[in-house]
Amino acid sequence: MTGTQAVAAASTERGGHGPITTGRRLVGALAITQTIGYGVLYYAFAVFLTPIAADLHTSTTMVTGAATVSVLVAALAAVPVGRWLDRHGGRGLMTTGSILGTLALLAWSQVETVAALYAVFALIGLASAMVLYESAFAIIVARFTARGRPAALLAVTIVAGFASSIFLPLTGLLETRLCWRDALVVLAVIHGAGTIPLHAFALSRAEPRDRTEAGHPGSVARAVALRTALRDRGFWLLTAAFVAHSAAVAVIAVHLVTYLRTLGHPAAFAAAIAGLLGVLSVTGRLATTGLGRRYATATVTAVVFALQAVAVAVLPLVGQTRTGAAVCVVVFGLGFGVATIARPALLAERYDTAVYATLAGALALPATMAKAVTPLAAAVLYAATGTYTPVMVAVAVGSAVAGIGLFLLRPLAHRVVTSVSGWVGGR
Repeated sequence: MTGTQAVAAASTERGGHGPITTGRRLVGALAITQTIGYGVLYYAFAVFLTPIAADLHTSTTMVTGAATVSVLVAALAAVPVGRWLDRHGGRGLMTTGSILGTLALLAWSQVETVAALYAVFALIGLASAMVLYESAFAIIVARFTARGRPAALLAVTIVAGFASSIFLPLTGLLETRLCWRDALVVLAVIHGAGTIPLHAFALSRAEPRDRTEAGHPGSVARAVALRTALRDRGFWLLTAAFVAHSAAVAVIAVHLVTYLRTLGHPAAFAAAIAGLLGVLSVTGRLATTGLGRRYATATVTAVVFALQAVAVAVLPLVGQTRTGAAVCVVVFGLGFGVATIARPALLAERYDTAVYATLAGALALPATMAKAVTPLAAAVLYAATGTYTPVMVAVAVGSAVAGIGLFLLRPLAHRVVTSVSGWVGGR
């Protein structure tokens, strides 16, 4: 079954407004908004780092701290955002988040101090929590059946996976032709025009989830479903696995180029090899989704994480050669984006989708914190030891822990749900 066929099938099962328009419109809208959102709210920052530091008469380290603030705020907002999504759906939340993100971008273009920059990035972090993957995945989980869900998740993440390829060069061009402030105004216009209407009109109107009519869980039933999931040992194994993996991936994303240069490779080669991670992440998602049709998602993901652990563990031994470095990076890169689609798939498989967004937020909080903190911890470890070898060992251990956690995730004879699970089919 192709992705398009799966989306159409899922739309038909939901009842919707026809097998083509409902599924394709939703997935297409989210694919576009996620691409724009990640491109403007996340990737554009790297291009503006140096000119902002020069304009504000500060160091790039101080400016980089703004990005950390954004990630931390997004992490703290994950749980309340998840609760809102479970109760009210995503249309209003994502529309409001798109407006907030657009206004924050305009405010960013006017900052004159580091304090103002940090304040703006706190708003960007909040907007990101409202409009990026976690919210988009919650809508997909709620709207699609188990059969159509993997294809819908894959379609959104494949398109959004090219956000850096589109917006890094575009942002660089705008910054060169204009200035960083005017470039941000242009990006704000693109963000507002490309996300606000789609979130407001293309997403189906969300039904309040507090309704107690047949097929809709009330707050009490939803609370029971949530407690049941949080008491399951598997949820905490999932949390440990994805926190460990988020930490490992974050360290590689930040430090790979520098590490390859310490191994004696030229800057151009190191950057080119690191640049493969984006393309490889798409390849890995395609392969994982395909294998997931024949094998358990947890097993497939665990094997991928284990291969990543082996690749990073071997890298210090064979990375001095171009072939050795390339092979290790390719193997690690194939799993670079797998967690993005495995996490929502596993949560939706195991637990009542009526509380999916709350559970996803609870899992995202420590995972995002790890993503924010571990690159700095790796830099401290490197400075203390004078070598990247212990850093790579830590990354390998993190990947191995993630794989073991998923291997220990016992398959369920039935989903960990309560009597309210049937409400999803009525949406």
